[in-house]
Amino acid sequence: DQVLHIVPETFEQVQHLQHLCSTLLLDLWKPQLPEDIWAGEDLHIRVPAPLVQEVKDSLDQHMISYKVLIHDMQELVDQSTPKERSSHREVPEGYIYTQYHPMEEIYKWMVQIEESNSELVTQHYLGNTVENRTMYYLQISQPSNKTKKIIWMDCGIHAREWISPAFCQWFVKEILQNYKSDPKIRRFLQNLDLYILPVLNIDGYIYSWEKERLWRKNRSPHVNGTCYGTDLNRNFNSSWGSVGVSYNCSSEVFCGTGPESEPETRAVAQFIESKKSDILCYLTIHSYGQYILTPYGSTTKPPSNNEELMYVAQKAAVALTGKYGTSYEVGSTSSILYSNSGSSRDWAHMIGIPFSYTFELRDKGTHGFVLPSDQIQPTCEETM
Repeated sequence: DQVLHIVPETFEQVQHLQHLCSTLLLDLWKPQLPEDIWAGEDLHIRVPAPLVQEVKDSLDQHMISYKVLIHDMQELVDQSTPKERSSHREVPEGYIYTQYHPMEEIYKWMVQIEESNSELVTQHYLGNTVENRTMYYLQISQPSNKTKKIIWMDCGIHAREWISPAFCQWFVKEILQNYKSDPKIRRFLQNLDLYILPVLNIDGYIYSWEKERLWRKNRSPHVNGTCYGTDLNRNFNSSWGSVGVSYNCSSEVFCGTGPESEPETRAVAQFIESKKSDILCYLTIHSYGQYILTPYGSTTKPPSNNEELMYVAQKAAVALTGKYGTSYEVGSTSSILYSNSGSSRDWAHMIGIPFSYTFELRDKGTHGFVLPSDQIQPTCEETM
């Protein structure tokens, strides 16, 4: 497979590209829907190997220029999947945070993180997935008799965005390694509790390791098991189904059969709802594109605390650039990216959580969803 980068110049080119994407079922990486292709805007599409020549010929015929972003998808996939798996790795001392881990190792890691940091960390049941796997979150909190506000962070709602769970794990490690020596972290934990869900879409994540590296959705069966998966980040109850979604279950942005139709969505939503008066901030970690996105995706009307939301996000973006010069763009999804509805970020803000953000981590398309593992450390360090 190859990933092509195209910037259409005319309306005719846009129409042709929309037609190509729809008829050949190409995997749109940016934007996610053919109708969001615009003249003058970047387009990243993954073209399956058997179609590469046909697509390139068609682009040439229509005088549409393109660059090959990724020449050999499989080679990248192989590079980012660790070769040797030593099953007897001693965690957490021997846990390697600079490589990607399959779900089974992340489950073990959670248990061991709790065991070796029992004064701070507890693992809690959140719910079950479509395929009946258990979802757990980690709570990091310093014992105290005062009620503290909560910061929630989830990773891996989209299966193929492997850098996201890697960041959640890195984040936990950093907090636990440094809280004794770092007064900033200590002060932070005196006032706030952290709730971290390392992998939200567990079934999809496992599927992306075992079957199809670029799988995005969960694994719920539809139409008598002829097509699979709901985009969990279009399945929350905020303007559900209104914009930036598809009702066709073979689409990457299929929004499900109704708001919270998926058990993973329900598990998160019920928990957040039960704690919403204590949650100060909802963070959801994605890739790729280097954005900090604020509500809303389904309307360009800014939220009532937009100035505050933007101020905090801009400070974060400046801090992110500080480490390696990586630039992040800040703004609402609908104003700087494209419209979407049913996202967890919009929903969390809508039910009253004041600070709600999506982080789109590295990169800007050079590797896209298949970020090489040698970028885990710098990505996590700057985001931290």
